[in-house]
Amino acid sequence: MSEPAWVEHAIWWHVYPLGAAGAVPGPPRHAEPHGLDRLEPWLDHVIGLGLSGIALGPIFRSATHGYDTLDHRVVDERLGGDAAFDRFVAAAKDRGLRIALDGVFNHVAADHEQQDRLLRDECGEPVPFEGHGALLTLDHAREDVRADTIDIMRSWLDRGADAWRLDAAYATPTGFWAAVLPEVRRTHPDAWIFGEVIHGDYAAIVEASTLDSVTQYELWKAIWSSLADGNPHELAWTLERHAALVARFAPVTFLGNHDVTRIASQLRDPGLVALAIVAHLTLPGTPMVYAGDELGLMGVNEERFGGDDAIRPELPPSPSDIPGDDGILGTLHHLVSVRRQHPWLHRASLEVLETTQDRLVYRVSSASDGLHVTLDMRLRSWEVVPG
Repeated sequence: MSEPAWVEHAIWWHVYPLGAAGAVPGPPRHAEPHGLDRLEPWLDHVIGLGLSGIALGPIFRSATHGYDTLDHRVVDERLGGDAAFDRFVAAAKDRGLRIALDGVFNHVAADHEQQDRLLRDECGEPVPFEGHGALLTLDHAREDVRADTIDIMRSWLDRGADAWRLDAAYATPTGFWAAVLPEVRRTHPDAWIFGEVIHGDYAAIVEASTLDSVTQYELWKAIWSSLADGNPHELAWTLERHAALVARFAPVTFLGNHDVTRIASQLRDPGLVALAIVAHLTLPGTPMVYAGDELGLMGVNEERFGGDDAIRPELPPSPSDIPGDDGILGTLHHLVSVRRQHPWLHRASLEVLETTQDRLVYRVSSASDGLHVTLDMRLRSWEVVPG
């Protein structure tokens, strides 16, 4: 199985629309513009960064935060409904940007109308997802669940989407995806489909499910943790494992998303944030930049009700309304440029050359090109040079 050729050049801007539009938490404030229209002025910002796609968090009708879906076939009214989606897609396509959607097909809201499609325990009670009573697991052994998922994925690809993120793919049987995804690709062979996978054997999950890719949480953790602790050896060890994965598929790489503390809050030092950006954008994989991280936004994820709110903030109508950190923004802009000049980085070979108490040096290469990357954690300095 091979991913679509266009993915080699893809660098995504990942945004959580319900938060960005001010629709959650609480009732929408209806500031103008609102819903997905609120995000259209940000498209030129994305282009200015050199990115090539918008990865939208959940947009379908839901009970609260988007991951408790009520209806996969309509866009949430808090985001402006289907008409706002069509306007947003048209504006993105006019700028040459691709669109990824977030598909929550593992579970639904507790009050979803299709109660007959839920997984049930021995007592006949619906099975909650990871203990959350508001989220009930679908019965993935049912043919109608498979057929409905195929139809939903196809219909939104027809409406302009280019890719799907599959939420909680780690919890859904790989056999379900192995039955669904080939059918989706039969009519949409150019679609790119990746899954949210936190732990486990990433490559085995990709191969068993027929996913194109999965999220590389192991690398995410190693980047910020090694920089926070001043321990290059942790990242060096993870890079060896990452290199082995890339030989089998191109993982989705990131420094932040809607579920984790922002990188600027993890590291607290703009010099270290810059090193994290350098590592992220010079390593093989398909990179995603979480909206606002490029501006140095901060936010801590907390294990409590509402603990995600700080990392899913409302965005102002214009990027110019956020002062931002010029150093972080400049580093990201430069490294995106480097990556666009070297699209082979997507599936590059990776070799750690030197690991000391303070420094990590690695080489990424293709058959005909290569880059040496040096990260100095003590001096907060970095270098990316041909070789």
